[in-house]
Amino acid sequence: MSEVHVHNTHSFQQLFDHYSWEEVKESIYAKTAQDVRLALDKDKRTLEDFKALISPAAMPFLEEMARKSHELTLKRFGNTMQMYIPLYLSNECQNICTYCGFSLDNPMRRITLTEKQILKEVEVIKSYGYDHVLLVTGEANKTVGMDYFKKILPLLQPHFAQLSMEVQPLDQEEYEELIPLGLHSVLVYQESYHEENYKFHHPKGKKSNFNYRLDTPDRLGKAGIHKMGLGVLIGLEDWRTDSFFNALHLDYLEKTYWKTKYSISFPRLRPHAGNIEPKVDMSDRELVQLICAYRLFDEEVELSMSTRENIKFRDHVIKLGITSLSAGSKTDPGGYASKEQALEQFEISDERSPQAVADMLRSKGYEVVWKDWDMSYHEIER
Repeated sequence: MSEVHVHNTHSFQQLFDHYSWEEVKESIYAKTAQDVRLALDKDKRTLEDFKALISPAAMPFLEEMARKSHELTLKRFGNTMQMYIPLYLSNECQNICTYCGFSLDNPMRRITLTEKQILKEVEVIKSYGYDHVLLVTGEANKTVGMDYFKKILPLLQPHFAQLSMEVQPLDQEEYEELIPLGLHSVLVYQESYHEENYKFHHPKGKKSNFNYRLDTPDRLGKAGIHKMGLGVLIGLEDWRTDSFFNALHLDYLEKTYWKTKYSISFPRLRPHAGNIEPKVDMSDRELVQLICAYRLFDEEVELSMSTRENIKFRDHVIKLGITSLSAGSKTDPGGYASKEQALEQFEISDERSPQAVADMLRSKGYEVVWKDWDMSYHEIER
């Protein structure tokens, strides 16, 4: 199936509806070594080329892909690595999701941090050196909805150069209210672009609304957000097909909301308190392939790697296109300042301190940036 050109669309939904999951999947798996070669020999790659680069046919070309990906990343980002850390504010959630420790059907102690508790967390995070924090909550409108966000952002803004959020999808007007309070970036993962499977994994709660979630990046773009992060939860569905739809979404957004910056994350299903088995296992080599494919498709996009991955893999993969790394992460509310552990959203794999990760990066010739570099560039330009 060739690319669909629908440039006058008002939402990604309209473009998305032109594609069939099965046809896309078939077309990826039908790619040949010749298609991969053609994609690698180009300077600018299309979505069809992206299909070739994520196809099984690209596996023998992995070393070449990795080399080109490294060169492109150096050219655009230099020897810098941006560091960020998640701050979990609440594990309250009204959704049932099969793969998440915060799921409503999971009997657990629910915690939402008070302003005092948040400031204790901030103290620890600041002592690590961070100037960029990602605020995370479950999706619970009453406890961690707009009233809570409007109170928390002004509390945190004096302490950090950037505030990012990974919370429930909001309406455009709500994003417009939060941006002046210091909201810089929003991460919103579709989890899976396979509509039937999405419904299976999200049986209850607002998150079960596939289309509302799909439209969230459009609402963010219209609200004028500085940066947004996309991704799928690798393991819920065929990762190649899901990643194609994620790349299609990225491509549409970059053309439509061109003032906004974008990042892609690569979360693989990790153990948590509900423990579903991944439908599809993705090997380390395949994850390397996907990272390189994104970089070859898009020189500008930031590629982010969380502590879900193990030490050896993270240390290896930074050279291949990653521009942003978390370290020292705790995935339970109050996890930095308190020794008493609440339930985690998922288990982390790389438990090194932020300093240990920063030292590793410096030993590989990287400059460590503790906040979002775009802002520092803008400050220099001024």
